[in-house]
Amino acid sequence: MRTVDAAGLSIGPDHPSRIMGVLNVSEESPYDPSVFADPGEAAAFVDEELIDEGADVVDVGLESANKRLDVLGPEEELDRLDVAIETIESVSGDAVFSIETRYHEVADEALSRGFDVVNDVCGFADPEMPDVCADHDAAVVKMASPPDLDRPGAVDDVDWATRRSPEWAERATYVDQVYAALEDGGFTEKTIVDPAFGGWSEDKTLEDDRETFRRLGEFRALDRPILVSINRKNFLRKYVDRSTDAALPVSLGATAMAVERGADVIRTHDVAATRDAARIGRAFERDRMRIEGPVAVRELGAGTRREVDRHLDRIGASVEYAGDGASHAIEIDGLDPVAIERLATVAGDVGVTVADGTDAVLVLGCETGLDRFVDGLPDDSDAFRTIATAVSRVIE
Repeated sequence: MRTVDAAGLSIGPDHPSRIMGVLNVSEESPYDPSVFADPGEAAAFVDEELIDEGADVVDVGLESANKRLDVLGPEEELDRLDVAIETIESVSGDAVFSIETRYHEVADEALSRGFDVVNDVCGFADPEMPDVCADHDAAVVKMASPPDLDRPGAVDDVDWATRRSPEWAERATYVDQVYAALEDGGFTEKTIVDPAFGGWSEDKTLEDDRETFRRLGEFRALDRPILVSINRKNFLRKYVDRSTDAALPVSLGATAMAVERGADVIRTHDVAATRDAARIGRAFERDRMRIEGPVAVRELGAGTRREVDRHLDRIGASVEYAGDGASHAIEIDGLDPVAIERLATVAGDVGVTVADGTDAVLVLGCETGLDRFVDGLPDDSDAFRTIATAVSRVIE
């Protein structure tokens, strides 16, 4: 998975989990402790409650994304931007500043005046948003959403039969819809993906969020850092019958699990405690092998058949390659056709699968088969020696 540079802050699996604290300059926001209208008070809150507590990124919201409230237009957001700008100029601590907006005009103005990152809750519904972010060389969070500026996060409201196909819509789960919404419209070189936890539409259920959380590892196949916003969310607290005020322990348990499943950024109102939970998740996360060079090899998440399918689809290989019982997935880049054919021959003799895609090769197998695979690899090239070393590290 690639690393995104956000104004000098590296975000990705090879770096600590990043904590995004929240500041709202909108009176409509439902969470009072983070809402400020006075720039001086807002700056003090950012310094004392966010940065001093461990926030790496401060996400500033100009309006509430609550679906029950009217959506502000770009002119109205721009009217509120001065307060946000004055706030970040008054902050003494060191952090990366993110502006939450769905409009390219607001993003352009904010990035021109001191903001570093855009948090787009409408997932490029504004088609000019990706170009604006790319022109500023800015990282951008793309939340899963329909192509509708008035419907952030409402992926279940999309006419998927028309947008994809009737057959796809018939078999798609809610998580498939989230994944497809993130894919639609593409990515910039510095995109971070957000699977949109929370009550973004009337039809969305708590089980939709729970299934998205269970399958969070699948989003790693998008090859982009993952942001999750699960702080005190209903889908967690309903399990234990807690109010929002009493739901911090539930959020912390889920935070550690989210990081272990691939989350790279955690958006939260509870910075210090969330930072500690994220550190625990990272400390016990599986250390996946990676070797760079002319032949690059990296271990991928393969916790479920669906995860393997996502990786196969990403490299342009048939999902029929996934088979049964593949506990490890290893991606290899830089092999020529002859080397791939030799690799496949060795694999076929020991019960390992080599899936040849248009962009890369995946080696799929269990530990016993991969052990035999290493023993069977020829030792007549640097490429095969690199692969043998990498696979041995995966199964050691």
